[in-house]
Amino acid sequence: MACSSSPLQPRLLSSLFGDCLSHSAAARPLAPLLPGHRIGPKQKSVQLSRTLCNLTDLLFNKRNQDELLNGKRKRLRPGKVSPRRHVPAHIPKPPYVNSRHSPGIASGPEVHDERGIECMRASGRLAAQVLEYAGTLVQPGTTTDEIDKLVHQMIIENGAYPSPLGYGGFPKSVCTSVNECICHGIPDSRALEDGDIINIDVTVYLNGYHGDTSATFFCGNVDDEAKKLVQVTKECLDKAISICAPGVEFNKIGKTIHDHADKFRLGVVQQFVGHGVGRVFHSDPVILHYRNRERGQMILGQTFTIEPMLTLGAPMLLYGPMTGPQ
Repeated sequence: MACSSSPLQPRLLSSLFGDCLSHSAAARPLAPLLPGHRIGPKQKSVQLSRTLCNLTDLLFNKRNQDELLNGKRKRLRPGKVSPRRHVPAHIPKPPYVNSRHSPGIASGPEVHDERGIECMRASGRLAAQVLEYAGTLVQPGTTTDEIDKLVHQMIIENGAYPSPLGYGGFPKSVCTSVNECICHGIPDSRALEDGDIINIDVTVYLNGYHGDTSATFFCGNVDDEAKKLVQVTKECLDKAISICAPGVEFNKIGKTIHDHADKFRLGVVQQFVGHGVGRVFHSDPVILHYRNRERGQMILGQTFTIEPMLTLGAPMLLYGPMTGPQ
Protein backbone atom coordinates (compact mmCIF):
# COMPACT_ATOMS: atom_id res chain seq x y z
CA MET A 1 0.00 0.00 0.00
CA ALA A 2 0.97 3.56 -0.20
CA CYS A 3 -0.28 6.95 0.70
CA SER A 4 -0.15 9.85 -1.64
CA SER A 5 -1.34 13.40 -1.74
CA SER A 6 -0.38 16.56 -3.46
CA PRO A 7 0.13 20.08 -2.16
CA LEU A 8 -2.44 22.54 -3.45
CA GLN A 9 -2.60 26.29 -3.36
CA PRO A 10 -4.61 27.44 -0.32
CA ARG A 11 -8.30 28.03 -1.04
CA LEU A 12 -11.05 29.75 0.89
CA LEU A 13 -13.16 26.65 1.32
CA SER A 14 -10.41 24.13 1.49
CA SER A 15 -6.93 25.54 1.81
CA LEU A 16 -5.24 22.17 2.09
CA PHE A 17 -6.24 18.80 0.80
CA GLY A 18 -4.41 15.51 1.04
CA ASP A 19 -5.08 12.16 -0.60
CA CYS A 20 -3.84 8.87 0.69
CA LEU A 21 -3.86 5.51 -1.04
CA SER A 22 -2.97 1.96 -0.31
CA HIS A 23 -1.29 -0.45 -2.69
CA SER A 24 -1.50 -4.15 -1.96
CA ALA A 25 1.78 -4.96 -3.67
CA ALA A 26 3.81 -1.83 -3.05
CA ALA A 27 4.25 0.67 -0.35
CA ARG A 28 1.31 8.36 1.83
CA PRO A 29 1.31 9.11 8.10
CA LEU A 30 -0.56 10.95 8.93
CA ALA A 31 -3.87 10.56 7.01
CA PRO A 32 -5.35 12.20 9.89
CA LEU A 33 -4.01 11.03 13.23
CA LEU A 34 -7.41 10.42 14.70
CA PRO A 35 -8.03 8.69 18.01
CA GLY A 36 -11.10 6.53 18.62
CA HIS A 37 -13.53 9.07 17.24
CA ARG A 38 -17.18 8.29 16.63
CA ILE A 39 -18.64 9.28 13.28
CA GLY A 40 -22.33 9.94 12.92
CA PRO A 41 -25.22 7.72 13.93
CA LYS A 42 -23.52 4.58 12.73
CA GLN A 43 -20.80 5.16 15.33
CA LYS A 44 -17.92 4.30 13.03
CA SER A 45 -14.72 4.08 15.02
CA VAL A 46 -11.46 5.54 13.78
CA GLN A 47 -8.56 4.14 15.80
CA LEU A 48 -5.47 6.16 16.69
CA SER A 49 -2.81 4.93 14.32
CA ARG A 50 -0.16 4.32 16.95
CA THR A 51 -2.22 1.45 18.37
CA LEU A 52 -2.06 -0.33 15.03
CA CYS A 53 1.61 -1.26 15.04
CA ASN A 54 2.53 -4.87 14.35
CA LEU A 55 -0.68 -5.54 12.42
CA THR A 56 1.10 -6.10 9.13
CA ASP A 57 -0.51 -9.47 8.56
CA LEU A 58 -3.93 -7.81 8.39
CA LEU A 59 -2.83 -5.57 5.57
CA PHE A 60 -2.53 -8.04 2.73
CA ASN A 61 -5.25 -9.30 0.45
CA LYS A 62 -4.81 -12.57 -1.41
CA ARG A 63 -3.32 -10.85 -4.44
CA ASN A 64 -0.51 -9.39 -2.35
CA GLN A 65 0.15 -12.67 -0.54
CA ASP A 66 0.62 -14.44 -3.87
CA GLU A 67 3.12 -11.85 -5.02
CA LEU A 68 5.06 -12.16 -1.81
CA LEU A 69 5.12 -15.94 -2.11
CA ASN A 70 6.52 -15.57 -5.60
CA GLY A 71 9.31 -13.46 -4.19
CA LYS A 72 8.40 -10.37 -6.19
CA ARG A 73 8.32 -8.03 -3.23
CA LYS A 74 9.52 -8.11 0.34
CA ARG A 75 6.99 -7.60 3.09
CA LEU A 76 7.41 -4.28 4.86
CA ARG A 77 9.21 -4.66 8.19
CA PRO A 78 9.72 -1.98 10.87
CA GLY A 79 13.19 -0.55 11.41
CA LYS A 80 14.73 1.25 14.36
CA VAL A 81 13.20 4.55 15.45
CA SER A 82 15.68 7.24 16.44
CA PRO A 83 15.20 9.57 19.44
CA ARG A 84 12.75 12.43 19.25
CA ARG A 85 14.17 15.53 17.60
CA HIS A 86 14.61 18.86 19.40
CA VAL A 87 12.49 21.93 18.70
CA PRO A 88 13.91 25.29 19.84
CA ALA A 89 12.12 26.84 22.82
CA HIS A 90 11.23 30.03 20.95
CA ILE A 91 9.01 28.20 18.43
CA PRO A 92 5.34 28.20 19.54
CA LYS A 93 4.00 24.70 20.11
CA PRO A 94 0.47 23.30 19.84
CA PRO A 95 -1.24 22.65 23.20
CA TYR A 96 -1.13 18.85 22.81
CA VAL A 97 2.68 18.71 22.79
CA ASN A 98 4.20 16.77 25.70
CA SER A 99 0.87 15.11 26.41
CA ARG A 100 0.25 11.50 25.41
CA HIS A 101 -3.47 12.14 25.61
CA SER A 102 -4.96 12.25 22.13
CA PRO A 103 -7.05 15.38 21.63
CA GLY A 104 -9.46 13.79 19.13
CA ILE A 105 -11.62 15.85 16.78
CA ALA A 106 -12.75 19.20 18.13
CA SER A 107 -16.52 19.70 17.92
CA GLY A 108 -17.94 22.35 15.68
CA PRO A 109 -16.62 23.82 12.44
CA GLU A 110 -14.04 26.60 12.45
CA VAL A 111 -14.88 29.48 10.14
CA HIS A 112 -11.97 31.82 9.43
CA ASP A 113 -12.02 35.59 9.36
CA GLU A 114 -9.67 37.48 7.01
CA ARG A 115 -6.70 37.07 9.35
CA GLY A 116 -7.42 33.35 9.73
CA ILE A 117 -7.54 32.93 5.97
CA GLU A 118 -4.18 34.64 5.56
CA CYS A 119 -2.67 32.49 8.34
CA MET A 120 -4.01 29.34 6.69
CA ARG A 121 -2.52 30.41 3.37
CA ALA A 122 0.85 30.95 5.06
CA SER A 123 0.87 27.60 6.86
CA GLY A 124 -0.40 25.82 3.75
CA ARG A 125 2.25 27.45 1.60
CA LEU A 126 5.03 26.36 3.95
CA ALA A 127 3.64 22.82 4.18
CA ALA A 128 3.56 22.60 0.38
CA GLN A 129 7.16 23.83 0.11
CA VAL A 130 8.33 21.32 2.71
CA LEU A 131 6.49 18.51 0.94
CA GLU A 132 8.01 19.41 -2.40
CA TYR A 133 11.47 19.34 -0.82
CA ALA A 134 10.76 16.01 0.89
CA GLY A 135 9.85 14.49 -2.46
CA THR A 136 13.30 15.30 -3.82
CA LEU A 137 14.81 13.12 -1.08
CA VAL A 138 13.04 9.96 -2.23
CA GLN A 139 15.54 7.58 -3.82
CA PRO A 140 16.72 4.01 -3.25
CA GLY A 141 18.97 3.76 -0.21
CA THR A 142 17.56 6.78 1.63
CA THR A 143 15.97 5.98 4.98
CA THR A 144 12.68 7.49 6.06
CA ASP A 145 14.47 8.68 9.21
CA GLU A 146 16.79 10.74 7.02
CA ILE A 147 13.74 12.28 5.35
CA ASP A 148 12.29 13.07 8.77
CA LYS A 149 15.54 14.73 9.89
CA LEU A 150 15.70 17.06 6.89
CA VAL A 151 11.97 17.84 6.96
CA HIS A 152 12.19 18.63 10.67
CA GLN A 153 15.11 20.98 10.06
CA MET A 154 13.35 22.85 7.26
CA ILE A 155 10.21 23.33 9.33
CA ILE A 156 11.94 24.75 12.40
CA GLU A 157 14.22 26.94 10.27
CA ASN A 158 11.01 28.59 9.02
CA GLY A 159 9.84 29.25 12.56
CA ALA A 160 7.16 26.56 12.53
CA TYR A 161 6.50 23.45 14.60
CA PRO A 162 6.10 20.00 12.96
CA SER A 163 2.51 19.22 13.96
CA PRO A 164 2.78 15.38 14.15
CA LEU A 165 5.60 15.54 16.72
CA GLY A 166 4.07 14.71 20.09
CA TYR A 167 0.51 14.35 18.81
CA GLY A 168 -0.91 11.45 20.85
CA GLY A 169 2.67 10.30 21.45
CA PHE A 170 3.67 10.29 17.77
CA PRO A 171 7.50 10.37 17.91
CA LYS A 172 8.43 11.98 14.59
CA SER A 173 7.95 15.19 12.62
CA VAL A 174 6.46 13.72 9.45
CA CYS A 175 4.56 10.60 8.42
CA THR A 176 6.24 8.34 5.86
CA SER A 177 3.98 5.50 4.73
CA VAL A 178 5.67 2.98 2.45
CA ASN A 179 4.02 0.31 0.27
CA GLU A 180 1.40 -1.64 2.24
CA CYS A 181 1.32 0.90 5.08
CA ILE A 182 -1.89 2.84 4.48
CA CYS A 183 -1.02 5.89 6.55
CA HIS A 184 0.60 7.26 9.72
CA GLY A 185 3.93 5.53 9.10
CA ILE A 186 6.72 6.40 11.54
CA PRO A 187 10.07 7.25 9.93
CA ASP A 188 12.75 4.72 10.85
CA SER A 189 15.99 3.10 9.75
CA ARG A 190 14.50 1.14 6.82
CA ALA A 191 16.09 2.21 3.53
CA LEU A 192 13.79 2.85 0.60
CA GLU A 193 14.08 0.28 -2.18
CA ASP A 194 13.72 0.49 -5.94
CA GLY A 195 10.03 0.09 -6.79
CA ASP A 196 8.67 1.41 -3.48
CA ILE A 197 5.98 4.03 -3.34
CA ILE A 198 5.95 6.32 -0.33
CA ASN A 199 3.42 8.78 0.98
CA ILE A 200 4.91 11.74 2.81
CA ASP A 201 2.42 13.60 4.99
CA VAL A 202 3.52 17.05 6.16
CA THR A 203 1.75 19.29 8.65
CA VAL A 204 3.24 22.49 10.04
CA TYR A 205 2.04 24.71 12.89
CA LEU A 206 2.79 28.30 11.94
CA ASN A 207 1.50 31.40 13.74
CA GLY A 208 -1.11 29.29 15.51
CA TYR A 209 -2.51 27.53 12.42
CA HIS A 210 -1.90 24.04 11.03
CA GLY A 211 -1.16 23.54 7.32
CA ASP A 212 -1.69 19.90 6.29
CA THR A 213 -0.82 18.24 2.97
CA SER A 214 0.70 15.05 1.59
CA ALA A 215 1.77 13.34 -1.63
CA THR A 216 2.82 9.90 -2.85
CA PHE A 217 6.19 9.62 -4.52
CA PHE A 218 7.79 6.91 -6.66
CA CYS A 219 11.13 5.47 -5.60
CA GLY A 220 13.11 4.34 -8.65
CA ASN A 221 11.32 2.08 -11.13
CA VAL A 222 7.73 1.55 -10.02
CA ASP A 223 5.46 -1.00 -11.67
CA ASP A 224 2.51 0.05 -13.82
CA GLU A 225 -0.06 -1.18 -11.32
CA ALA A 226 1.29 1.08 -8.60
CA LYS A 227 1.47 4.01 -10.99
CA LYS A 228 -2.18 3.47 -11.93
CA LEU A 229 -3.22 3.34 -8.28
CA VAL A 230 -1.46 6.61 -7.50
CA GLN A 231 -2.86 8.31 -10.59
CA VAL A 232 -6.47 7.26 -9.97
CA THR A 233 -6.27 8.30 -6.33
CA LYS A 234 -5.01 11.72 -7.40
CA GLU A 235 -7.89 11.94 -9.88
CA CYS A 236 -10.31 11.14 -7.04
CA LEU A 237 -8.81 13.98 -5.03
CA ASP A 238 -9.04 16.46 -7.89
CA LYS A 239 -12.64 15.51 -8.69
CA ALA A 240 -13.63 15.86 -5.04
CA ILE A 241 -12.00 19.28 -4.79
CA SER A 242 -13.80 20.44 -7.93
CA ILE A 243 -17.28 20.01 -6.40
CA CYS A 244 -16.51 22.02 -3.25
CA ALA A 245 -18.53 25.22 -2.82
CA PRO A 246 -20.66 26.88 -0.13
CA GLY A 247 -23.84 24.90 0.49
CA VAL A 248 -22.64 21.65 -1.07
CA GLU A 249 -23.34 18.54 1.02
CA PHE A 250 -20.20 16.92 2.40
CA ASN A 251 -21.48 13.48 1.42
CA LYS A 252 -21.00 14.41 -2.24
CA ILE A 253 -17.27 14.15 -1.63
CA GLY A 254 -17.55 10.48 -0.74
CA LYS A 255 -19.83 9.73 -3.66
CA THR A 256 -17.48 11.48 -6.11
CA ILE A 257 -14.48 9.51 -4.87
CA HIS A 258 -16.28 6.17 -4.69
CA ASP A 259 -17.80 6.53 -8.16
CA HIS A 260 -14.43 7.23 -9.75
CA ALA A 261 -12.68 4.41 -7.89
CA ASP A 262 -15.37 1.98 -9.03
CA LYS A 263 -14.58 2.75 -12.66
CA PHE A 264 -11.13 1.24 -12.15
CA ARG A 265 -12.28 -1.52 -9.76
CA LEU A 266 -10.26 -0.08 -6.90
CA GLY A 267 -11.30 -0.45 -3.27
CA VAL A 268 -11.94 2.54 -1.00
CA VAL A 269 -10.61 2.43 2.56
CA GLN A 270 -13.32 3.57 4.98
CA GLN A 271 -11.48 3.52 8.31
CA PHE A 272 -9.68 6.85 7.88
CA VAL A 273 -11.23 10.24 7.26
CA GLY A 274 -10.54 13.81 6.26
CA HIS A 275 -11.08 16.55 8.81
CA GLY A 276 -11.31 20.24 9.51
CA VAL A 277 -7.94 21.93 9.99
CA GLY A 278 -6.96 25.37 11.24
CA ARG A 279 -6.13 26.53 14.74
CA VAL A 280 -6.91 22.93 15.72
CA PHE A 281 -5.11 20.02 14.03
CA HIS A 282 -8.27 17.93 13.70
CA SER A 283 -11.78 19.32 13.95
CA ASP A 284 -15.21 19.07 12.38
CA PRO A 285 -16.23 18.50 9.67
CA VAL A 286 -15.39 14.81 9.37
CA ILE A 287 -14.93 13.98 5.68
CA LEU A 288 -15.93 10.46 4.60
CA HIS A 289 -14.38 9.23 1.36
CA TYR A 290 -17.02 6.63 0.47
CA ARG A 291 -20.75 6.76 -0.32
CA ASN A 292 -22.65 7.83 2.77
CA ARG A 293 -25.75 9.65 3.94
CA GLU A 294 -24.17 11.86 6.56
CA ARG A 295 -25.66 15.36 6.63
CA GLY A 296 -23.89 18.69 6.64
CA GLN A 297 -23.05 21.45 4.19
CA MET A 298 -19.86 23.33 3.37
CA ILE A 299 -19.58 26.83 4.82
CA LEU A 300 -17.68 29.74 3.29
CA GLY A 301 -14.43 30.21 5.23
CA GLN A 302 -13.95 26.59 6.30
CA THR A 303 -10.73 24.68 5.72
CA PHE A 304 -10.71 20.89 5.64
CA THR A 305 -8.76 18.00 4.18
CA ILE A 306 -9.88 15.43 1.62
CA GLU A 307 -7.80 12.25 1.88
CA PRO A 308 -9.02 9.38 -0.35
CA MET A 309 -7.24 6.05 0.18
CA LEU A 310 -7.60 3.36 -2.46
CA THR A 311 -6.57 -0.28 -2.68
CA LEU A 312 -5.94 -2.71 -5.50
CA GLY A 313 -8.78 -5.19 -5.41
CA ALA A 314 -11.19 -5.46 -2.50
CA PRO A 315 -10.65 -2.92 0.32
CA MET A 316 -9.34 -5.52 2.76
CA LEU A 317 -6.39 -3.37 3.83
CA LEU A 318 -8.15 -1.77 6.75
CA TYR A 319 -5.35 -0.25 8.75
CA GLY A 320 -1.86 0.96 8.03
CA PRO A 321 0.79 0.06 10.60
CA MET A 322 3.33 2.55 11.72
CA THR A 323 6.84 1.20 11.81
CA GLY A 324 8.52 1.30 15.17
CA PRO A 325 7.36 0.48 18.70
CA GLN A 326 3.88 0.97 20.07
